[in-house]
Amino acid sequence: MKLTQKGIDAMPRPSSRREIADDGVVGLYLVVQPSGSKSWAYRYRFGGVPRKLTLGAYPALSIKDGRDAARSAMATLDRGRDPADDKRREKQARLDGTSSVDHALNEFITLHVKARNRPTTIATTVGFIDGLVRPAWARRSLKSISKADVNSLLRSIVERGTPATANRTHAILRKFFGWCAEQAILEVSPAAGVKAPAKSNTSDRVLTNDEIALCWAACDRIGWPFGPMVQLLLLTGQRRSEVAGMRWAELDLRSTSPTWTIPKERSKNAKAHTVPLSDLAVQVINALPRVASDAGYCFTTNGEASVSGYSKGKARLDAAMVAVMVEAGLGDGDRPPTVDAWRLHDLRRTAATGMAGLGTAVHVVEAALNHVSGRISGVAAIYNRFEYADEKRVALQTWANHLRNLTA
Repeated sequence: MKLTQKGIDAMPRPSSRREIADDGVVGLYLVVQPSGSKSWAYRYRFGGVPRKLTLGAYPALSIKDGRDAARSAMATLDRGRDPADDKRREKQARLDGTSSVDHALNEFITLHVKARNRPTTIATTVGFIDGLVRPAWARRSLKSISKADVNSLLRSIVERGTPATANRTHAILRKFFGWCAEQAILEVSPAAGVKAPAKSNTSDRVLTNDEIALCWAACDRIGWPFGPMVQLLLLTGQRRSEVAGMRWAELDLRSTSPTWTIPKERSKNAKAHTVPLSDLAVQVINALPRVASDAGYCFTTNGEASVSGYSKGKARLDAAMVAVMVEAGLGDGDRPPTVDAWRLHDLRRTAATGMAGLGTAVHVVEAALNHVSGRISGVAAIYNRFEYADEKRVALQTWANHLRNLTA
């Protein structure tokens, strides 16, 4: 029969073990146990002898992945080799610790990350792995990675001025190497006992994906002017004073590549900064009411000054977040739900960490946020400001796409 995900998920538990042939690939079978567990197997003949190759568990190994694995085994047969022997050699290489970090990361993503997490968490985790871990260790053998290597990688991320990103990477490495140890790919995790590289406190606060979705919904609830202002803080990663003081004259929304140019007089580092605007940022800006103002403020209630009263606005936002949670039925029994403390500036850090997690290089994140780390100067600083326009646009649009998925 032609197997489909819907059909497989709806299968009842059999009274005895069953093998169901897939019409999609000759020799591929879905093995269903009385317990309800399912796995993929490939049956073939080698040297005239019937053989069976176990490919992996379902749903960790999807239908597409199962078929691809079966086709790969067929290709191995066509080359005159027994695919079971190849798998045994691969397993022995893992047990010997000689498999590459790159290969182990692929297995970790397929068998652990994708099998246990939501799409947004998967995207973030894979982004950190592809953006920070693979470039450092991809070609090295897994067994060669030491505790000193783990500490060195984390320290290098902290030294770039992104301690929150270093802490997130630390958490992912602990899970990755812990999984390798559980699977007997490694005897001991080199990340065991390694502490988070940066002190975790309110100044390192990064909102979780759930908190981001909650914050966005609360912004919609409280509305103008504080709600859309906070949404733009999250979308652009710029400073509170810069977003609150945004002027219509600084915006180019008609271009095919919309931008917001913050003049040097309003920039914290006294340098003009052009922010590429994502489609979602443009959508938020276009929905703003136009209040008559000689200064042309985007966020003003009286036309004379930009919006202020941040403490009161943040208190309203916190209350709205709790209200959204109550309506969603969240909380602990009779106790009302609460929101962990965070500040508006944490949205800038959240954007930076999120972009890095989605695979954006750290120097591009710094350029997008107009962050001066003190390591780039002279001609290099000018290059940094003007030559990363395309990269910044891709980074901010990718981040906006992520936010759209979280808040859909």
